[in-house]
Amino acid sequence: MAEGDAVAAARAEQVALLTRIEERLRWLSSWTVHNANNIRAKRDGLKVGGHQASCASMTAIMTALYFHALRPQDKVAVKPHAGPVLHAIHYLLSEQTREKLERFRGLGGVQSYPSRTKDTIPIDFSTGSVGLGVAVTAFSSLVQDYLVAHGQLAEADTGRMIALMGDAELDEGNIYECLIEGYKHDLRNCWWIVDYNRQSLDATTADRMFRRFDDIFETCGWRVVTLKHGRLQREAFQRPGGRALEDWIANCPNADFAVLTYLGGAAWRERLERDLAGVRGVKELLADHDDAALARLMTNLGGHCIETLLDAFDAATGDQPTLFIAYTVKGYGLPLAGHKDNHSGMMNTAQIEGLRAELGIQPGEEWDKWAGLGDNLAARLEALVKDSPIARKAPEHRAPAVPVPDRLPVPEGAVLSTQAAFGKVLYDLAKSDAALADRIVTTAPDVTQTTNLGAFVNQRGLFRRQELADVFQKAKIPSAQKWSAHTAGQHIELGIAEHNFFLLLTSLGLAAPHFGTRLLPVGTVYDPFIARGLDALNYGCYQDARFLLVGTPSGITLAGEGGAHQSINTPLIGMGQPGLESFEPAFADEVALLMRWAFDHMQADGGSSVYLRLTTRQIEQQPRTDDSWEAGAIAGAYWLRPPLPGAKAAIAYSGAVAPEALAAWEELQDDLPGLGLLAVTSPDRLHRDWSAARAARWQGGARTPSHIETLLGELAPDAGLVTVLDGSPAALSWLGGVKGHRISPLGTDRFGQTGDLPDLYRTYRLDTHAIIDAAAELFLA
Repeated sequence: MAEGDAVAAARAEQVALLTRIEERLRWLSSWTVHNANNIRAKRDGLKVGGHQASCASMTAIMTALYFHALRPQDKVAVKPHAGPVLHAIHYLLSEQTREKLERFRGLGGVQSYPSRTKDTIPIDFSTGSVGLGVAVTAFSSLVQDYLVAHGQLAEADTGRMIALMGDAELDEGNIYECLIEGYKHDLRNCWWIVDYNRQSLDATTADRMFRRFDDIFETCGWRVVTLKHGRLQREAFQRPGGRALEDWIANCPNADFAVLTYLGGAAWRERLERDLAGVRGVKELLADHDDAALARLMTNLGGHCIETLLDAFDAATGDQPTLFIAYTVKGYGLPLAGHKDNHSGMMNTAQIEGLRAELGIQPGEEWDKWAGLGDNLAARLEALVKDSPIARKAPEHRAPAVPVPDRLPVPEGAVLSTQAAFGKVLYDLAKSDAALADRIVTTAPDVTQTTNLGAFVNQRGLFRRQELADVFQKAKIPSAQKWSAHTAGQHIELGIAEHNFFLLLTSLGLAAPHFGTRLLPVGTVYDPFIARGLDALNYGCYQDARFLLVGTPSGITLAGEGGAHQSINTPLIGMGQPGLESFEPAFADEVALLMRWAFDHMQADGGSSVYLRLTTRQIEQQPRTDDSWEAGAIAGAYWLRPPLPGAKAAIAYSGAVAPEALAAWEELQDDLPGLGLLAVTSPDRLHRDWSAARAARWQGGARTPSHIETLLGELAPDAGLVTVLDGSPAALSWLGGVKGHRISPLGTDRFGQTGDLPDLYRTYRLDTHAIIDAAAELFLA
């Protein structure tokens, strides 16, 4: 046999085996969903859900990728609705259990969508909120380049960052924000594979959109590979009448194609005979196919043809980012194929039984990996699976911790803002030779200067894969920015899109498990605009990425900027967001203490990301006689002015309103003997600790008083509390429920406006007089 013939025979054998695996993945994913909805007992009577059709449109793509193209160092974000296919792949790899599949969407079972933290199989990226799992791969590629440039990852160990996406995800704006940022940073080693089935939840997608996607992606430097036709179609196009058939497919509206797919071979025949009547060769071409064969031919799109997919993946060499547009049929191979309701639709019992019989699977063998295939074929498939590169994927890394100094220097100055203190702490680190400084990576969505990162960047430089000279500096034009860009730089410059900002923080915060090198990302953003990227922030926290988020400036304290720039609800975001510990310090020494704690906590088992809500308001610093306050500040609160035992009142404040709280304390202490002043550095940590202590009652643990219970226990049972912060009053008003104290909460619950600080604090009742009035209300009512 000639060498070329041997290669062709080997490829044909590979295609045949992979086709069998594709069938098995289609079955296992369908059966997993069917079992959860129709066989497993439902105590609540609710639909469990799942997406059989969305899985079926991806099985060939995922077969070709996972069992041929994927390398051990590659990382994949899987389309959320194709989660059951991913678990079926790992079931074939013996990395997923039948028990977990049987409990799909049940407690302790396979999650609805791939989850790094909740599923037990190897998952590179959590997905769920569409579009985010796609864009994050681009930023992970950038992080990989950063590590290579800093000598922390060998070029030979780099992989492709791959996203498997539904075509409806291309409607997500964060996709295009990411494209622009990727172009600026010379993105490489990134594949996005589109399951182009042209059906979304509500509708069939607009015709010929693929050409627009070509334009957009090619403009941003991507290679675009369109896989429209499978081998059967390409062969048919070479026959007489084939060119007319190809043109007809190209011009067939998406909705018509879906309808004909659902109706089957007879409908295809009737339509084609009518539309192509009189075209030479078409009648004979159609006559050579019975209805079943004609349906197979017409749905033999590139995304369902294993051979076409293998050739495309093999040809995509080099590191240019690549978009594969793989034409598919939603529900391919299922009786749901093409139906407009198939997104959430499911096969009924008769339909799943028909699919089982078609695949030769006997009743009772539904969970067997290779049921109905015979011992010899099963052995060959098992060998192919075990020999695939993905089977040799190493477990995720456990990167060693970066040493954190016992203390970070407290910035000097009698009057400082917390934002300025943050910048000074980072600058001192940048000038040092501490190992911690070398692992800090900073970023900001076009607010580097105005959030006090500038000094760090001046010292450590911008990261660029190609050196970029500062032309202002070369021209000797004076500027506070001395931002040279080079491979050793430690600041990644971003445009103003907050989604990109949070996705980059996510990717940087996953460097330890993904690449074996721990980075300590620090990102700054105007505090109100956290809400603009909130979905992406939640996405990063959900998969346990670790970073330090600094929201600054914050509150109506940012007086002159007006309501659009004055954050109100961000303290509640910090309290409500899992995987994020939030703080609002008032003084520079609190900032240094909490930053040091954050760098340690970001690396700890059971740790998390950390959020600091800071301000530009300069306030007089507090003298300290000792460090006894520090443990309380980390726990969430400490007595800045301790109450006398059994005191009848206390003022509790957070952040920028410290001067007003202090002034009110000074004026009220004669009228309210023993008055306490509580510095609340973290409503978030206080509330979590209190909730955990209460939960111990019904979780069988010992009931240990929480930190806030201990602090407020120093007051009389009938004491009154005035709470105040530059944010939603709800962030502190819950303190009254800890010991049943009367409460008078102050804060902002309206959009702000322009003005100077005295006017705004008076208008929104945050000034000293408001605090005194609130105390009077408690005791005079």
